Amino acid sequence: MMSYTIRRFLMLIPVLFGMSIIVFSIVRAIPGDPAQTILGTKASPEAIANLRESLGLDNPFFVQYGTYIKDLLTGDLGTSIRTGTPINEEIWTALAATAELTIVAMIIAIVIGLNAGVISAWFRNSWFDYVIMVLALVGISMPIFWLGLMLQYQFAVDLGWLPTNGREDIRNPIDAITNFFLIDTLIHGNFSQFMAAVKHLLLPAIALGTIPMAMIARMTRSSMLGVMGSDYIRTARAKGQKMFWVVYKHAFKNAFIPVLTVIGIQSGLLLGGAILTETIFGWPGIGRYIYDAIQSRDYPVVQSGILVIATIFVLINLIVDLLYAVFDPRIKYR
Repeated sequence: MMSYTIRRFLMLIPVLFGMSIIVFSIVRAIPGDPAQTILGTKASPEAIANLRESLGLDNPFFVQYGTYIKDLLTGDLGTSIRTGTPINEEIWTALAATAELTIVAMIIAIVIGLNAGVISAWFRNSWFDYVIMVLALVGISMPIFWLGLMLQYQFAVDLGWLPTNGREDIRNPIDAITNFFLIDTLIHGNFSQFMAAVKHLLLPAIALGTIPMAMIARMTRSSMLGVMGSDYIRTARAKGQKMFWVVYKHAFKNAFIPVLTVIGIQSGLLLGGAILTETIFGWPGIGRYIYDAIQSRDYPVVQSGILVIATIFVLINLIVDLLYAVFDPRIKYR
């Protein structure tokens, strides 16, 4: 197990190296000039040329890439062209905001999706099963930006229960410690700020978690139906065990492995794909951070942001692979 884990970690090096080349090349292929964007349309050609030289943008491609990799190996993600601030200082705040949103969205998706799928399989071909599967199909098919706008209209504008955007009450700002506001407010013992953070989090988390919730529900139902017909399930029922324990103790554990794959993939996709949700709800996460950087042709921020997300994505997949052996002792890694 240990040697397998070490080999998987070593395999990440060429993957991330290849990813850095692809991202660096694509970012350079984006139309537009950062110097022109920063100085504006009225800037003189001399001023633009001087700024390009100071930013190193006039160097050959491989010189720029070599400098980028050299800095990256020392833990330096570069400096934002737009703000002049080290990316290391900016990106972790945005990443924490996205991580908090993604974790809450996945908790909602996993808790509701798993139980909906299990109960749907338990009461197969009942009205509950049909309703859950129809809702799951709608959830997968629904565009996330449309769902976000509808949630804002219904619960923020019409009912006035929840805020439309942002991450905190601007009249009562949170003193950040970890940049995870739910944790920070608990550390400070400020219940009003905690409730404000929860209210700001609910709508974007629901919007972001709807598609994973639907996919988890469908996969759980399908996997449970395959397990419920097994001999050991019939044996457990013949012994007089209650159906609840047969379903959740015996069937669910063996049906969980394919669901775990879906959860792992969706967790990685949510982290990188939160840009729409963050833009709609004004959430200051890494998706919106990269979106703003693309708008201003801020190359270092775009390439570093995407590389950080890619790194987290492959790490999540590695963790999921290792968890297979936890849920199924028959799986041995060598």
